[in-house]
Amino acid sequence: MEHQHRYDAQGRQLCCTQTEKIYSQAGAEDLIGKAPASSHGHDHSHDEDGHDHSTAGASQMQLFLPALISFILLIAAIAMDNWIAQAWFKDWVRSGWYIVSYLPVGYPVIRDALKSIAKGEIFSEFLLMSIATIGAFAIKEYPEAVAVMLFYAVGEVFQTLAVSRAKSNIKALLDQRPDEVTILENGKSKVIKAADAGIGAIVQLKPGEKLGLDGELLSEQGAFNTAALTGESKPDTKMKGDVVLAGMINMNTVTLIRVTTAYQDSKLSKILELVQNATAQKAPTELFIRKFAKIYTPIVVFLAIGICLLPYLFVDQYVFSDWLYRALVFLVISCPCALVISIPLGYFGGIGAASRNGILFKGSNFLDAMADIRHVVMDKTGTMTAGVFKVQEIKLQAGYDEAGILKLVNKIESHSSHPVATAIREYAGAIDESINLHNIEEIAGHGLKGITEGKELLVGNFKLLDKFNVAYDIDPNSIVYTTIAIALDGKFVGFMTIADSIKADAALTIQLLHKLGVKATMLSGDKTTVVAYVAKELGIDQAYGDLLPEDKVNKVKEIKGLNESVAFVGDGVNDAPVVALSDVGIAMGGLGSDATIETADVVIQDDKPSKIPMAIRIGKQTKKVVYQNIGLAFIVKGIVLILGAGGLATMWEAVFADVGVSLIAILNAIRIQKMKF
Repeated sequence: MEHQHRYDAQGRQLCCTQTEKIYSQAGAEDLIGKAPASSHGHDHSHDEDGHDHSTAGASQMQLFLPALISFILLIAAIAMDNWIAQAWFKDWVRSGWYIVSYLPVGYPVIRDALKSIAKGEIFSEFLLMSIATIGAFAIKEYPEAVAVMLFYAVGEVFQTLAVSRAKSNIKALLDQRPDEVTILENGKSKVIKAADAGIGAIVQLKPGEKLGLDGELLSEQGAFNTAALTGESKPDTKMKGDVVLAGMINMNTVTLIRVTTAYQDSKLSKILELVQNATAQKAPTELFIRKFAKIYTPIVVFLAIGICLLPYLFVDQYVFSDWLYRALVFLVISCPCALVISIPLGYFGGIGAASRNGILFKGSNFLDAMADIRHVVMDKTGTMTAGVFKVQEIKLQAGYDEAGILKLVNKIESHSSHPVATAIREYAGAIDESINLHNIEEIAGHGLKGITEGKELLVGNFKLLDKFNVAYDIDPNSIVYTTIAIALDGKFVGFMTIADSIKADAALTIQLLHKLGVKATMLSGDKTTVVAYVAKELGIDQAYGDLLPEDKVNKVKEIKGLNESVAFVGDGVNDAPVVALSDVGIAMGGLGSDATIETADVVIQDDKPSKIPMAIRIGKQTKKVVYQNIGLAFIVKGIVLILGAGGLATMWEAVFADVGVSLIAILNAIRIQKMKF
């Protein structure tokens, strides 16, 4: 089949590029945001046979072997040229020896240059290196020609290994799914492939084993290490009926789990896919560099031609070989690989470091965006508070039966998934199915309405009672706790108070945000008194309560109107309009909702708000490293380009300006993965 180039949604070419070649050698095709093969007729993936082209062990030696052969032959030739002169080592024998030492590293590059030209991509760095080294041979600068290509090949290998390491680090952090699981059938244990375990199967998990599928705990309780999912090494105790997820490690006794999700649909599978696809979303810096390289490369080719030929018109004693040498040096220096490879590698490092700490970035563009955040707007319930409510007290008007009213409230709240509804169900117990309740309607930001025995039942906040013109004789603002008002048949019945606990690291979160120079604002549909109390306890700059979803949108618009970059932290589902409006949408509770993972730009997996400032620090550090690499490449290349054009730099300086800068930039990018945040 005739090859067809593949492009992304922005029209950027995905195949037949230097970046793709390096990623393919590293077995990291899944990190370059490639388009589906089926839609384009051709795919450069090397994994059709299921074999992983990892660079471990023998395959690493294979990558270095051509360079090693070339290096040994080159050193021998230089020795015979300078230190242990041999009478036979001259003329065609000498040139032939250097050609043989050149071929192991030069042939693949020349071949790739010709392939690129055939596919319409003329000005590639393959062509630059080919012209520069063949030209050096033409003017009999044999050692330098071989050395330039040798160092270029070594640089490519290190780039390959760096990308491979970035890939394996991310995969090792997240791909914790075992291939096999032990299930119980008719009381007997049986080992099967995890992918073959159906929904409803009972998995037996021994101490030290990893769970392969999402499920529900059947044992009374179990302790699990959740580090693979949350970055938190402290064991998490689960009780009977709790959700347990693929990747968790059983700590103590044998536990039984009922499978609730297919292998390929597990939370860990979704997270792994999310992280591996993260680099499809390119940061603005990365996009600029790629566009810049496509313009910059042909320009330097024409400048090199000018350096070689134009002096003939202006210089009295023009020596073609001297000016050709300067032009060749100029070409070697101009290779943009230090920028094109090290910058995405820096973002890989940032995404990997975040993953290791239980923070998932959906793209390198969000790393950049987090670095620039100046204002964090947060929801209250489930973000800064635990979202675990408990009924504190019930106060009813005279003449109402508390047990009967509680049954009605419990029945109508069973139609809501709000944490408040959960608290009421836990307090009231089993739902009385004999109660006839119909025409149930949820009114956003207010509460629930239904009809029972021909009477209208209202359960929600006091705004709900105001909406339906129900009179009441108390001041809602005098009650500190979250209040659930109740009305029946147009009359005020009473209210329940419900309290939520502040998360342990919530106050530290605000302190860390302030240290970073980031403001904090809390928006909530909860009572203003409750929101003000929580905000005061935590030291939050501004807080607004009694807000409807559209009110939250308007508040965020006001903040954005101050030209401040805004991150919104919420559940990623109910607050979807605000998430869409903010510069970065951050979801808490990534382990609880598939919709959260789909909606948010950043997912914090363990519900800890302290991960918000950590995400900002990771973004800032990643951006810092990327800009360091850009600055290093431009400054060194700029200096050596000027020296090369003036005849003051040789091929050796050119090699440093190209390969040396690339290696330094790569090592700097890898450094992110070792940092502690």
